[in-house]
Amino acid sequence: MSFFQIFKGKFNLNKQQFTIFNGPNQYDYNQVDKWPRLAMKGGDPYIRALMRTISASESNYSQPYHVVYTGKKVSDLREHPDLCIKIVSGPNKGSCSTAAGRYQMLSNTWYLMAKRYHPQRNWFMFSESYNFRPKYQDTVVYGWLSDSKYWNADISALLRKGKLNQVLRLLSVTWTSLGYGIETNSMTKHLPTVYKKVLQDELSLLGDNFDRKK
Repeated sequence: MSFFQIFKGKFNLNKQQFTIFNGPNQYDYNQVDKWPRLAMKGGDPYIRALMRTISASESNYSQPYHVVYTGKKVSDLREHPDLCIKIVSGPNKGSCSTAAGRYQMLSNTWYLMAKRYHPQRNWFMFSESYNFRPKYQDTVVYGWLSDSKYWNADISALLRKGKLNQVLRLLSVTWTSLGYGIETNSMTKHLPTVYKKVLQDELSLLGDNFDRKK
């Protein structure tokens, strides 16, 4: 579970709106292909690796961009699904979650961050909407994690210094499965290993085109 608070969405869950999508049952935490690459192109490899690590904990499925809370899958990503799904266990049992996408963003958090970091916006009947397709999920979260003023910390610089645990602690208020929040899961303890492998992958994609000592 993630993002500040549990939010009651504008729609109740309709069984026709999603299909069951089961992720893999067993993992080799050293296999980088278990942690899908981003749809977004370019950017800081350290931030990109962090994004893949967050999604390993929040949406550990082969099609993470389409996942909503409980592991179901939606096909329409023209905007945030905003499905209100009842929480049946854990500290927020009985509340409603609208968490969706690779980073399990609640609908209110998505709209808040999309206003800041989304490259485009759409208008319909005087209402704002933001495309939720994979590259835009990545773009918004990338912009958010890169915003040192928002976090009061330079996340990229911390990662370059090897301070992953400090970064995970900082982000755990938002993504509570990262190891210091109220809802750790089976992936939490493996996140440092996942980060190491995906960072190697991200750096290998760039070769000599990126200053690793920056």
